Amino acid sequence: MTKKTDKIKKIILAYSGGLDTSVILKWLKQTYKCDIITLTCDLGQEEDLAGVDQKALDTGASKAYVEDLRNEFAKDFIFPMMRSSVVYEGSYLLGTSIARPLISKRLVEIARSEGADAISHGATGKGNDQVRFELSVASLAPDLQVIAPWRTWELSSRTDLIKFAEKNNIPLPTGSKRYSMDRNMLHLSYESGELEDPWEEAGEGTYTLTTPIEKTPNEPEYITIEFKNGDPIAINEKEYAPAALVMNLNKIAGKHGIGRIDMVENRFVGMKSRGVYETPGGTLIHAAHRDLESICLDREVMHIRDSLIPRYAACIYNGFWYSPEREVLQALIDKSQENISGTVRLKLFKGNVFCVGRKSPNSLFRKDIATFEHDDVYNQAMATGFIQLNGLRIQGHNKI
Repeated sequence: MTKKTDKIKKIILAYSGGLDTSVILKWLKQTYKCDIITLTCDLGQEEDLAGVDQKALDTGASKAYVEDLRNEFAKDFIFPMMRSSVVYEGSYLLGTSIARPLISKRLVEIARSEGADAISHGATGKGNDQVRFELSVASLAPDLQVIAPWRTWELSSRTDLIKFAEKNNIPLPTGSKRYSMDRNMLHLSYESGELEDPWEEAGEGTYTLTTPIEKTPNEPEYITIEFKNGDPIAINEKEYAPAALVMNLNKIAGKHGIGRIDMVENRFVGMKSRGVYETPGGTLIHAAHRDLESICLDREVMHIRDSLIPRYAACIYNGFWYSPEREVLQALIDKSQENISGTVRLKLFKGNVFCVGRKSPNSLFRKDIATFEHDDVYNQAMATGFIQLNGLRIQGHNKI
């Protein structure tokens, strides 16, 4: 929470250039009467950011940062998360959640370099993003104040924002946004509109990154993804930088309608929320990585790691990326990934991804033991004693 306005001399604002943050910028200037510096991050959302810095300056900012963070986002945030095979509540690949720690980190770094004493964000008081931003700042720079206009100002609707913008000569966006959307290279999310009724099917315009199933190719496509120490490094034997790899997989998977999720999730702030997500490339990475682990990862290590997935997912979803528990979990996960190197062959067809082949120099799979043909290494008679010993504990537990 913020303190007296006269104590704040400089604010760093997370700024997209849209209606909300443009209004916030002007409101901060009028309310706190101090320097406002904006930060706009390119996280692979594929928006034209040309002119967003000038728009910020025209709206009242004293300085505007526009930064390309795509490779840092993929290498230092998406990939560490993907090493864990994480998924939230069985479906969500955490596309929005994982972007917030990086934005928060840059807000703090700029606040330090510019001598600011506060940061501000445009997250609403109903959502998870406010928690993610502010917990990240609390960990990285607890002395910085955080200003969350949606929790303090008198504006309460999109209509109020438009009126404020018109009164203050802030250019309004063209067209009407049907949904509340968030996009980066990993995913695109949709909320509001008819999605607020969990019984209603998502309407036209809900999907952008993925082709409707009815229009996807009628023939399957095969691709390979190569991994090194748990991180994807190549598609079809061609190596890519982290961001380029994710974005190329988006195009490949999106063509086949892969990566759509429609779910009702439990927000950290206490409500259930329906959202539609598109995570095409991330879905391929998740499936291929999990499949490669099946031949490279020890059984007990896999089971321990799997038992921690809900806890690790909660760290990201709830805003605890910069927490001691996430760092401890990450150390265990990264240790488990030392031998996860190899290649997975995927078959893509009509919204589905099938893992149809996998190989690794570190494979633990032994054909001479697993074969159903004759072998000289496995004595089947030994299974008798194994079963008898394991049966001792449960003998008579369910007598009939």
